[in-house]
Amino acid sequence: AQQQHLTPQVAGFLRVTKHYLPHLARLCLISTFLEDGIRMWFQWNEQRDYIEATWNCGYFLATCFVLLNLIGQLGGCVLILSRNFVQYACFGLFGIIALQTVAYSILWDLKFLMRNLALGGGLLLLLAESRSEGKSMFAGVPSMGESSPKQYMQLGGRVLLVLMFMTLLHFDSSFFSILQNMVGTALIILVAIGFKTKLAALTLVLWLLAINVYFNAFWTIPAYKPMHDFLKYDFFQTTSVIGGLLLVVALGPGGVSMDEKKKEW
Repeated sequence: AQQQHLTPQVAGFLRVTKHYLPHLARLCLISTFLEDGIRMWFQWNEQRDYIEATWNCGYFLATCFVLLNLIGQLGGCVLILSRNFVQYACFGLFGIIALQTVAYSILWDLKFLMRNLALGGGLLLLLAESRSEGKSMFAGVPSMGESSPKQYMQLGGRVLLVLMFMTLLHFDSSFFSILQNMVGTALIILVAIGFKTKLAALTLVLWLLAINVYFNAFWTIPAYKPMHDFLKYDFFQTTSVIGGLLLVVALGPGGVSMDEKKKEW
């Protein structure tokens, strides 16, 4: 019943990939945290000095901040990939996002704030997935249906992915940019409202993949140039959104979506 509204090609793709698509989705989704945790290790002194200078908090607290970021992110990623304590790992990564948003003054930078919120959306989708596998973490919460909280997490995750997509739009007047924005926006709206969700999400994945490799090719720029770090950040953030969309493809849109409502009609 779940695949009635899919084209034969998409249904076939999902059948072939259903066993390893969720693993790939999770890896892509947490790639930002993985890369940032590794960067904390290699740029330990620079990160500590930056926090110490920005917040005037002293050597010890700055070291604790970098250590917490390192262990929190890498530990959370290992737990999510190994499917152990996924819900606690997600909450830990939510905490890291909140901590970094304040520590790096991201709160006042709309583009970075939207990206962090979108990462939160990806984690919500991971939470929804782990909830469908394990016991409810909303055991005592009254709900309209058995999986109501999970459905609203999936809806929240989809909507927050839209924020990330908006930061990737190019605001210039070239024909290609306008076309790219229109097609991409149409697809992401379909994902958000849950209409032809899997097809729209899969199309968006392929499109973002092409844009990511073409525009964010950080490996073509020497590591000592600032642009290398900017592109690397963009590359892994976009990869995380691709992971979130792949999770939508693997899980489906959930109950709060037009695809599900169509079955009732």
